[in-house]
Amino acid sequence: RGKRSVALDLKHPDGKEMFGRLVARSDVVFSNARGTSPERLGITYEQLKAHNPAIVCAFLTGFGRHGPRADQPAYEYIVQAMSGMAAMGGEPDGPPVRAGVSVVDFSAGLAAAVAMLAGLHRAKQTGLGCDIDTSLFATALNLTNYLASWTLTRGYHARRQPRGAHPSIVPSQLFEAADGWVMVMCQTDAFFRELAERMEIHDVLGDPRFATMAGRLEHKDELLGRLEREFKGRSVSHWLARLEGGVPVAPVNDLGQALADPQVEALDLVVGYDHPQFGYVKQVAGPVQTPGGSRAPAPGPALGADTQGVLSDLAGVSAAELAELKERGVVA
Repeated sequence: RGKRSVALDLKHPDGKEMFGRLVARSDVVFSNARGTSPERLGITYEQLKAHNPAIVCAFLTGFGRHGPRADQPAYEYIVQAMSGMAAMGGEPDGPPVRAGVSVVDFSAGLAAAVAMLAGLHRAKQTGLGCDIDTSLFATALNLTNYLASWTLTRGYHARRQPRGAHPSIVPSQLFEAADGWVMVMCQTDAFFRELAERMEIHDVLGDPRFATMAGRLEHKDELLGRLEREFKGRSVSHWLARLEGGVPVAPVNDLGQALADPQVEALDLVVGYDHPQFGYVKQVAGPVQTPGGSRAPAPGPALGADTQGVLSDLAGVSAAELAELKERGVVA
């Protein structure tokens, strides 16, 4: 959305020369080519610094640019399986389950964006660029976070928890209501007391076994059994009316319901634009908002749609030179 597209053959000597001219006028080269491909294409910092000593070269690969898996193909589902993420999803007596959205792909893109900003900051201060690497596999492994730390440090074995429960905090999980599901997360003692008060289960509130987080974890079967019976007796709307504002709680929305939440409109999280092929298109806005800093959304371009404009603006390519490059198959 909002990009410009140039089709340039980096394996052609003239294409590589043209790319160097673009690098001289650019801040960042970003690549998502597989493993060792960037070096073969000649787009690493060592290979490009002669054109621009401050160029930042960022690489988002599947498994990194070196190591035994560097040139293996990688996709979201593959790295969720390899990283242990899928093994932690689903019910205890069911099969492994991947996350319902491409959380690794999107997180790796965010990691790469942060890395590029850090590289740019360094380049502005020192005049020197660098290579920056991230990968789907490194991102997926990083997302295991504290569970990985427990495993590495204390020999912890992560197991699937029923109803999406937190492994150590009770109650923090899905509960079935009379007509649907709610997610409740009592991450502090104060939230648990508020939950018990608003649900009017005063015997639970006064039970010393449930007074602390450690106690609730130790006696979770008794506590969860009682809470499950209470939640099952009333509707989702009843529990939301009781709990919202005092306890972290949410309905389990489908995507349509999520997009219709009033908070979406309040934050302008849906954008729309006219697309030349599909008509008026609506999409979710970016997650970072800057007052006065957002351009009107525009559709993504066709491959090579902006070759002439970009090469003219950044590389000084004339119309005659461009026609010659097209004839030789250097650009499209």
